[in-house]
Amino acid sequence: MGNEVMLQAFEWYLPNDGNYYKNLAKEAKNLKEKGIDSVWLPPMFKATSADDVGYGVYDLYDLGEFDQKQSVRTKYGTVEELKYAIEKLHEHEIKVYADVVLNHKAGADFTEVFKAYEVNPDNRLERISDAYDIEGWTGFDFKGRNGKYSEFIWHFQHFSGVDYDNRQSKKAIFEIAGENKGFSAEVSNENGNFDYLMFADIDHNHPDVRKELFSWGEWFVNYVNVDGFRYDALKHIDDGFIVDFTNHIKNVVKRDFYFFGEFWMYDDNNTNHYLYDTKYDVDLFDVALHFNMYNASKDSDNYDMRKIFDNTLVQEHPTIAVTFVDNHDSEPGQSLESFVEPWFKKIAYGLILLRKDGYPCVFYGDYYKIAGEYNIEGQKDMIDNLMYIRKNYAYGDQTDYMESEKLIGWVRHGDDSHDPMAVVISTGDMGSLKMNIGKENAGKKYRELTGDNPNTIVIDEEGFGEFEVGIATLTCWVSYE
Repeated sequence: MGNEVMLQAFEWYLPNDGNYYKNLAKEAKNLKEKGIDSVWLPPMFKATSADDVGYGVYDLYDLGEFDQKQSVRTKYGTVEELKYAIEKLHEHEIKVYADVVLNHKAGADFTEVFKAYEVNPDNRLERISDAYDIEGWTGFDFKGRNGKYSEFIWHFQHFSGVDYDNRQSKKAIFEIAGENKGFSAEVSNENGNFDYLMFADIDHNHPDVRKELFSWGEWFVNYVNVDGFRYDALKHIDDGFIVDFTNHIKNVVKRDFYFFGEFWMYDDNNTNHYLYDTKYDVDLFDVALHFNMYNASKDSDNYDMRKIFDNTLVQEHPTIAVTFVDNHDSEPGQSLESFVEPWFKKIAYGLILLRKDGYPCVFYGDYYKIAGEYNIEGQKDMIDNLMYIRKNYAYGDQTDYMESEKLIGWVRHGDDSHDPMAVVISTGDMGSLKMNIGKENAGKKYRELTGDNPNTIVIDEEGFGEFEVGIATLTCWVSYE
């Protein structure tokens, strides 16, 4: 990916005004100028309502085109506005990644009666009842679309589980019974088996489902001309299906196409197992690095910064790691809330933007703001500054200096067109870190680019500089002569 930067171009509390795509189109030129090379858009599909962020996906073929779920537009706008926004992003050489939600369907059109087992929610391998008739919301006929693009109608046999029996008005986790049914074994083993997450859980081993989703994928990438997929909820989806679906898209798309996804675990053994099972074809978000940064921000007095990359994807598999600080799931008020403290954001973004490895993803909420009741302003100027440094100075091999629990740094050694760059982080007091940038740079003067230090540092005859840093911050030093 070179020095490319991705923007997660949404957060959970965006207003439901239908203006998102229009605003994005207007912002495309500015995003490119600030250093954004790709955008990950929110789910584009008609969901349970126009107020739905998009993960309660109803109809994969309705991108804001049909009068369904009380509106034509999605939360973000109409299909025409979506296509125009993508056109403007492409005009400014920004790639567009679609958030693809294939784990479940929500907002069914009608109920059906079928047999199911109730299972222990803490161990879904344990059935706590015999199979009996329940009435579940599993029928999807999309009358508002009236068969356009696909005439496929979803029924209970196309799903593996639900969480509500309308007959008893009972909420529980139900495993749908029947021949060749049951939860997939190729999913996370949390809760015994984590195939079921929410709503009507898709059975990815059903031949009709596979055929329909493969057909949809081929239609979708051509209909809106996206450049990649961000897979949602990977640890809940059959591994083999993801491999086959990814290969199908590769075979039908005649252009560069990028696959990455959310496998929300910070256990490196489970992550490594998933990568092996999916043949390393899908890059993953570095969830472990996110939690390391979160823990460091919450307890800096006791956190050893020399361990910030321990057990992370970017350390173990640097070429397939998508590094991020926060996202829509980790922001305040969400089920996976683990929001990195504001004081640590500059350090955190330095850790993903100024190092050699990883494909960094900037979060909308950190860049612009988090809206709603939380109303947290972003740190756009700081992130713009670090993206500028990345684009102009962050090149070449890297040498780490893990000095102490609260003082670390690294040198990027540059290339034929770029001098070395030095980065220092302190989570404690002011300090300095002696780092070597090469004898050939002896006598050069170095200045600090983030605005935290007005001093000049002169490189000694052995190529060393004493690079300074303030209290609980990051500094970045480059030559200016």
